[in-house]
Amino acid sequence: MKFTETPLKGAYVLEMEPHRDERGYFARTWCREELEAHGLNSRLEQCSTSFNIRRGTLRGMHYQAEPYAEAKLVRCTRGALYDVIVDLRADSPTFKKWFAVELTASNLLMLYVPEGFAHGFQTLADETEVSYQISEVYRPEYARGVRWNDPAFEIRWPVEERLMSERDRSFQDFTG
Repeated sequence: MKFTETPLKGAYVLEMEPHRDERGYFARTWCREELEAHGLNSRLEQCSTSFNIRRGTLRGMHYQAEPYAEAKLVRCTRGALYDVIVDLRADSPTFKKWFAVELTASNLLMLYVPEGFAHGFQTLADETEVSYQISEVYRPEYARGVRWNDPAFEIRWPVEERLMSERDRSFQDFTG
């Protein structure tokens, strides 16, 4: 895998390095040794998937509070999405800054989201599926979120139409 650090310290875009032949390709999507060599959390406790029927679906901005903060490796396995992270670490030089990358089933990119970041995405195609490899077990009592359009972050979303859950719409403005 190729690792490219984003402008937000500790967050990386990873690119699979496929071995191709007449059948297609084989590529690594997780390697404890490679993650640790880059100083990243290599713990893997849970894998999840999200299937999104319509283009414009917006999920986020989610995170899990301490002591169960989680790192995630996010990959698009079908369709396309605009993947967004926000640095919520008060002691970070990039506190309240955001970064986005387009993940598609064909570009073979993944986004490593460190602990202390909120994460969300907006689908760019119908029938988009997202795969998550997560360092912590989901604990609903520690689940948190910040508003997708919070003026503290000024995230620019690409699709005007938005299909969202009531929970995601009701997150409060960030006060940290």
